[in-house]
Amino acid sequence: MARASKAGRKPHSKVKPALLKGWQQIAEFLGQPTSVAQRWAKTGMPVKRDGKFVIATPEELNKWLGREAGGEPLHVATEQGDLSGDLKRGLAYLRSQKRQRPLI
Repeated sequence: MARASKAGRKPHSKVKPALLKGWQQIAEFLGQPTSVAQRWAKTGMPVKRDGKFVIATPEELNKWLGREAGGEPLHVATEQGDLSGDLKRGLAYLRSQKRQRPLI
């Protein structure tokens, strides 16, 4: 038999955070282990120190990932993201790159 939910309790909602605090949250956002996030920070990933914590914004991380991918559009997929919209933008980018290539 299912338990009745307590009054006043709201369901957990996955809201996109405006600020990622700590290596754990940054690594989860990137979909990588913490050690990878720390290694990427040493090579230029945009993170800042806030006391004993490391912080980053999702927007800065997405921009950095795009630069690291050679300028190709790149976005970290989240549950709230519009995957079909991202796919359409990615395909449009590939089509534009194909048109811009010189014929040899």
